[in-house]
Amino acid sequence: MQVNSEYYKIDDNHPQLLNKWKLASDNIDNNLLHEGLPQVIHYFNKMNIKEVEPTTQNINGNIYEEDLSVVIDELVNLNFKKINEGKERVVRKKQVFNCINNYKTNSQEIYNWLINNQNNSNSVYLLGYFNYNGIEINIDMQKAFELYQKAAELENDVAQFELANMYIDGEGTGLDYDKAFKIINKLAKKECPCAIVLLGYCYEKGIGTDINEQKAIELYQKGADLGSSSGINNLGCCYNNGIGTEVNMQKAFELYKKAAKLGNDFAQYNLALMYENGDGTENDMNEAIYWYEKSAEQGDPDAQNKLKFFKNK
Repeated sequence: MQVNSEYYKIDDNHPQLLNKWKLASDNIDNNLLHEGLPQVIHYFNKMNIKEVEPTTQNINGNIYEEDLSVVIDELVNLNFKKINEGKERVVRKKQVFNCINNYKTNSQEIYNWLINNQNNSNSVYLLGYFNYNGIEINIDMQKAFELYQKAAELENDVAQFELANMYIDGEGTGLDYDKAFKIINKLAKKECPCAIVLLGYCYEKGIGTDINEQKAIELYQKGADLGSSSGINNLGCCYNNGIGTEVNMQKAFELYKKAAKLGNDFAQYNLALMYENGDGTENDMNEAIYWYEKSAEQGDPDAQNKLKFFKNK
């Protein structure tokens, strides 16, 4: 089983680790914990773009070809911002498409342009993103890995983050925890919330480093202070399960609720479960179902299964 993740979800009886960098339709091992993240827009340096095929005649009349480089940068910045806020992959993908639509263009035009303009780190990364997510091309993890690696070597922050996750999951490459830790440790020094939370996860689980739960909780707290809903959720899991601190169900409940209101689907599930079981709060099935529905709307399979279970009772 592949393990990834900075995000956690609790189960009725024990924590579980889930690989959430895959599409929502992927099969997920319900015996493991979840993964998620943070909230700072990172602006990347942009090189000059040459005008090559497709020409302006091939581009939607509402946008000139030279403007597409601006769209590429905005798409990359938007995706990284949402990663830092802790938005789940499926949600981020929808927001990317919304951004494309706002520019009166479409993913096919963007893809065509990317194929012919691989001369800066953002365009290299975004073509990798298209390969990873199967946008205008079949999913190709190996190609995505190669493109992320190339963009990461050009010091592209979001590519470095994605590359570290692929090393942790072994997607498009073999598992390499040492490389993942090295990359994410370097990125965390730039104060990227997503990297800080993932670094905390590495310390908690001993990925590329020795297990250090106290260091993990400190990093989760730092990510939370920077506005990461995933950092807040993971911190809640630490109090829920006594990771690097004493068990405090009321504190866990408060943190889950805060992250859930920020739209973190893992926290929404965790909060619903606490309402269902009466942990850290009074039992309230109406609230439980409400938050399961919120999580399910974002494609969370466990929340969807919970709702099916309640309907069949």
